[in-house]
Amino acid sequence: MKLRTLGKTGLQVSELALGGLFVSSFGGAFEQAREAIHRAFELGINYVDTAPGYLNSEEVLGKVLPEIERPFVLSTKLGGRPQPFDAQDRDALMFSVEESLRLLNRDSIDILMIHEPDRPGQYDWWSDKTQYLGPVLQVMDDLKRQGVIRFTGLGGTTAYEMAHIVRSGRFDVVLTAFNYSLLWREAEIAVLPAAIEQGMGIIVGSPLQQGALARQYDQVRDGAVWLSPPRQRQMQDLYALANDLGVKLPHLALRFVISNPNITCTLTGARAAWEVEENVAAVEAGPLSKDVLQRLDEIAAQVPFRPFEEPFGLPFGREYYGPGIA
Repeated sequence: MKLRTLGKTGLQVSELALGGLFVSSFGGAFEQAREAIHRAFELGINYVDTAPGYLNSEEVLGKVLPEIERPFVLSTKLGGRPQPFDAQDRDALMFSVEESLRLLNRDSIDILMIHEPDRPGQYDWWSDKTQYLGPVLQVMDDLKRQGVIRFTGLGGTTAYEMAHIVRSGRFDVVLTAFNYSLLWREAEIAVLPAAIEQGMGIIVGSPLQQGALARQYDQVRDGAVWLSPPRQRQMQDLYALANDLGVKLPHLALRFVISNPNITCTLTGARAAWEVEENVAAVEAGPLSKDVLQRLDEIAAQVPFRPFEEPFGLPFGREYYGPGIA
């Protein structure tokens, strides 16, 4: 597994990292998660990302990571506890960190991120919403001085709001999810350029777009009611390209992300050892050729922005409940 430098942190992390959401009760039983984590490290992954909001992921990792003998990088996030969580309350912020340390069975964390600092209505992180100032910054600075955390980061999902927070220059790493993949490229407009300007490490979450790129779906050809005609045609063209290349769609998706030299690593949402193996095999096949990347750019340009009414989480393989709900 190739390593890349995580921006100005100087940390060397694997091109493929392990996302913590699915090594939790959300993904399956503990022993399955344990096997996935061990297999990830055996195959060269050395970075794990989790969060208090990922069900019991921190607890699972706290039980398994002490069994790992090789060096690794660990990140988690602020937010979500105690409930109701008040992001303006220093005591609540400290409780969130202390609970993460307890569950992770650690005295320190490599990277602590603010979870969803950009998503309206999630948490009220900022006392000054124009300069992005709030108690969380002082807490993170104090934790850095105490050696409890080494670096700070942002983990969010918006394509444009996040860029303004990134440009504050206060953070070392940005994790951007759901907006940089084969067909969803909004992060290229604002988040990525801002992070590059700041010399930040860039992590991509959900390279398979919440499962929309995990396989070829019959619903694309059958005309799902929630899928716009332009998106249907675009996805059909993507499927045709993958078939012409003889490459599995999720492999193509992962290789697309690592083809960008500005991206430090991408997260795999693997929940089992065999999924880890599949994703590692894709990344180890290396970046895509310029010709393939150009063709993918042409396909992405057919629908450069999310169509109106497109569900945020495309309900492939799941029951559709109505507009905007997946």
